[in-house]
Amino acid sequence: MTTAKDLFIIAMDPERSVGQGDLSLALAGAELIDLIAAGAVAVDGDRIVPGAPPALDDPLMSEAAAGLTRQPPHERIEDWLWHRGRDLSAAYQAALEEDGELTRRRSGRLPFGPERVEPVDTPAHRRSAERWRAEEPVLAALASAVGIDGEQSGDEPGFDDEAVTTVVAVVHDALMELEAVRQRRSIEKAAFANVWRGL
Repeated sequence: MTTAKDLFIIAMDPERSVGQGDLSLALAGAELIDLIAAGAVAVDGDRIVPGAPPALDDPLMSEAAAGLTRQPPHERIEDWLWHRGRDLSAAYQAALEEDGELTRRRSGRLPFGPERVEPVDTPAHRRSAERWRAEEPVLAALASAVGIDGEQSGDEPGFDDEAVTTVVAVVHDALMELEAVRQRRSIEKAAFANVWRGL
């Protein structure tokens, strides 16, 4: 399992509520960190510098690697997170359902109650849970960024790789930007509604 798949499975816990946009940005960050670990990319300042095309056995990771800008000027991390993250949580849900890692269940007693997606108890799921219990730094940092396991704190775990530290910081910045956009839209919507009510 990749870091992104582990993160998605953790976010599927019914007791947690993670927005799809937030999760998609964090999943893109997780992919980039795994590509760094695989030696497929390096980080130069705020830019992603691809290396030799990697041999990856995960279709979503292969798709992520294929989407990298290989000619200078290389893409900024933030820009890559935004375009790679578009609808990424839906892509991971579909892939994990296809792999048998997620299943759809009806909630409530009625057969036509609302449907929800739940992790299946598989070896991969147990490995994800173990990685989470072990507080693996990258997984913990990305989960914290999307609000899993309490409020975000300014105390990020230290990483051995400066590139990973940079990616996690950019994920945080992108999530703050997304929240600011949401708040601005909410204010605009409320102001528009007040105009129509004559307030």
